[in-house]
Amino acid sequence: MDKLPYIDLSRSGEPLGREEKDEFNGKPRVLVIASSTGGTNALDVILRNLPAYCVPTVIVQHMAAGFTKLLAERLNRVSVMEVREASAGDTLRRGLALLAPEESHTRLRVKGGDLTVECFGGERIHGLMPAADVLFESVAGIIGDKAIGVVLTGMGADGAEGLLKMRRQGARTIAQNRESSVVYGMPKRAIEIGAAEYVLPLNRIAEKIIELIS
Repeated sequence: MDKLPYIDLSRSGEPLGREEKDEFNGKPRVLVIASSTGGTNALDVILRNLPAYCVPTVIVQHMAAGFTKLLAERLNRVSVMEVREASAGDTLRRGLALLAPEESHTRLRVKGGDLTVECFGGERIHGLMPAADVLFESVAGIIGDKAIGVVLTGMGADGAEGLLKMRRQGARTIAQNRESSVVYGMPKRAIEIGAAEYVLPLNRIAEKIIELIS
């Protein structure tokens, strides 16, 4: 997989592009989030508390067909970030959160020096499409230690193995704790395999993200 070129995220609202030096001073440059059962409300809590200058964000939320666009519109109303459903070829930038569309896996790609999303069909992973493991594994391969991964409430184990790969590359990783999860399957598995650097209640996750990117 192609390695990410130097990226300048210092210019809010502008696409990521090549720079001669890293202007991000070693801080994470991409945030990825996985959630399932109970995740729509959890995402609401997190996104309404993230700042407009937040690093580019890509989200996988497991839900029934026909609802990802509606969820993106709802989250856009409560967040100071721009939140919308991802389309193939979208370029990541500060202040933009992209929600993986239904029935498509979503992963990161480098295209022309920019970091973009690729939405594609294929086999279901854990019986799911989109699957967070697909997104997280692409982040581990391209971004390495300049990323934050978050696994929220949800049934099953999607995201755990991908989060572990991210952590092994030096990324900062977070799992929601048992007490604040509607269903403790996904974060529990991430914690069990050592993928989570931090285990936090939902109301402290946005605070930790801000700390890590600041």
